[in-house]
Amino acid sequence: MAKTIQQSVVFPARASKLFALYADGKLHGAATGQKAAIGKAAGGRFSAFNGMITGKLLHIARNRIWVQTWRGKHWKSSDRDSVLTLVFDDTPKGGRVVLVHANVPDHDAKGVNTGWRSFYWEPWSKFLQMGGKPARKAKAARGKRGGAAKRPASRGGAGRSKRGARR
Repeated sequence: MAKTIQQSVVFPARASKLFALYADGKLHGAATGQKAAIGKAAGGRFSAFNGMITGKLLHIARNRIWVQTWRGKHWKSSDRDSVLTLVFDDTPKGGRVVLVHANVPDHDAKGVNTGWRSFYWEPWSKFLQMGGKPARKAKAARGKRGGAAKRPASRGGAGRSKRGARR
């Protein structure tokens, strides 16, 4: 059964800056440390984390609302695309992102939920604290025999924020 993930997080930046961190491919990649390619209008394509997540833009209200399909590369072919809605607004403490990620396959809901925190909110916080300097790319996880770079458990999913996350 599909799940819906809901989160709300506040950052020390205006909503327009947060919108740009998600909507601009170069900024998106700089903030997360992974390559992203993002269309500019409804119907455009979305890919992030070196193609590990993909989607199609459904609706954009500049600096305010972002709606897209969202799919993990590792999802089963029988899994339907999820729908991600991000709402950006200003608060007295900065900008807030309200996330509703619907139709996430049950087998990946936990990974997507925690992935938002690990692969978006925490890197965004660091990016903003560093004055917008690019995040470092994920280093390879090396065991006794070496290893490949760690990838997001949900391939770029979402997670619970320390600042007001909701389930």
